[in-house]
Amino acid sequence: MPSPDPQPVQIVSVGGAPDYSFTLHDDSLQSILDTCPANIPVSVVSVVGAFRTGKSFLLSWFLRYLSKTSLPLPAKGKPISGSPGTFAASDFAGSGDLDTGDRFAWRGGEERHTTGIWVWSRPFLRRLPNGEHTVLLLVDTQGMFDHETTMGLTAAIFGLSTLLSSFQIYNVSSHIQEDHLQQLALFSEYGRMAVNEDDKKEDRKKVKGAKPFQRIDFLVRDWSNFDEDEAEEASPDLAKLEAEMDGYLKDVIKSRDAKDLAETREQITSCFSKVGCYLLPHPGLAVTKKKYTGSADKIDPLFFSLLARYCNRVFSASLAPKLIRGRTLTAKELGAYVTAYAGMFAGGAGFPEATTMLEATARANNDNARNLSVTKYKAEMDRACGVNASIYMQPGEFSEHHTACCDAATTLFDSMATFGSEASITAARADVEATIATERKTYSSLNDGRNPLAGFETYYLPGIIGFCSFFARSILDLTCSSWSQTCKAGSDLSSQIFSVVFLFMLIIALTKAKLIKERVSMIMKVVNINGPATASKQKASQLN
Repeated sequence: MPSPDPQPVQIVSVGGAPDYSFTLHDDSLQSILDTCPANIPVSVVSVVGAFRTGKSFLLSWFLRYLSKTSLPLPAKGKPISGSPGTFAASDFAGSGDLDTGDRFAWRGGEERHTTGIWVWSRPFLRRLPNGEHTVLLLVDTQGMFDHETTMGLTAAIFGLSTLLSSFQIYNVSSHIQEDHLQQLALFSEYGRMAVNEDDKKEDRKKVKGAKPFQRIDFLVRDWSNFDEDEAEEASPDLAKLEAEMDGYLKDVIKSRDAKDLAETREQITSCFSKVGCYLLPHPGLAVTKKKYTGSADKIDPLFFSLLARYCNRVFSASLAPKLIRGRTLTAKELGAYVTAYAGMFAGGAGFPEATTMLEATARANNDNARNLSVTKYKAEMDRACGVNASIYMQPGEFSEHHTACCDAATTLFDSMATFGSEASITAARADVEATIATERKTYSSLNDGRNPLAGFETYYLPGIIGFCSFFARSILDLTCSSWSQTCKAGSDLSSQIFSVVFLFMLIIALTKAKLIKERVSMIMKVVNINGPATASKQKASQLN
């Protein structure tokens, strides 16, 4: 269970030399995902970059923004309610110190602090501009390019974070350098190779125009090249400064004459659905000191103004849910992908081959397809003949409803399981069918238990014997002469049999009076309800 106080939780740790293997802390991950409302899309905002460039510091200010502008998480089964707050630069600058208990861990100085991958323990519920909702997870990653992190480990951390996020923030210092673009192009190439590997299978349904990753922003820290006159004004034109940012990005990623430079830029734009850029000035020299504790009054006002606008940019219209092959994920589904992707690096921090990445993605996708299709079958069966159902379905009607639910479930599976090897898809589908067959037996037993005539077989044979003995006695009394001892003996015997049977049935009836009352009540319900079969057929026809 998650701590009642929100805090960063490590979900992936990295071992030491020589292999730098990854370890997924599944219990920690599930404790976070379990707090997310079901059936609501999940967004993942992740920050990556070189060590000591202020990633965790940035995320801590993100937390302050989100704590005010997010909706409270609803209890299970409860509707979403409430209205998000608003936020302005003054909320940053006038907020005093950054609470040391409500932030990602960070510290001033030159030593690395964050290791592995961390997620904020309490998800944020966001209302999008179109009125829909998404659950947001905030992710911090180990700093890269330090004296302790190999290039293989750097690639692995960057790659894993990119695979999991719907909005990746690439935190860089001073300006976007060519090596930043080359590193990004290298990491993203694996994603495109995995997509291309699957698209070679012509018999598989393709997602037209799909790119392996969603959005990435270059967040340039300590930017010092704004128009000097504009930046130094008491009330600078922030929109004009943002126009400068757009111009800077266009200049950075525009095509080059040199082949390698042109290929680097083409690689990035072909792998990400959207590439953005934002420039933040230096927050002030006081922030770089080891003794700095988060005092807001020591931070440059222009930094706060642009940071507030960047928060609105990231967490408002730009906040898209996580997509895999064009399909929106919920938090539960995301968990399967986290497990699959982290498993690719379990043996070491060397970046996996594209085929391995494709297999991991396909396996997670098949797991989600299997779980959702079985859940759909059980949900529809529960409505008609689950534990809380009250109407008995005739065998033919039950079989028809089961078939409709099964077809709807397998159709859902087929619509989701659209990539990966045929063998893995076939195996997962067979598992769905086997699970449904097992569940069918359970629902059949529940339905049989509601049969209004069930249990009356105890009375069938004694009843027949009693009726026959009573009928025989009546015939003998009507047809035999009073002087015939044989007739008299036969009549007495029939009377005795009838009496014994009647007494036996009376005793059984008294011991099962409650059960008999329930069965009679069920019979009356069946008689009084008009057209139960028709209603069931109508419900079954709506499953697809």
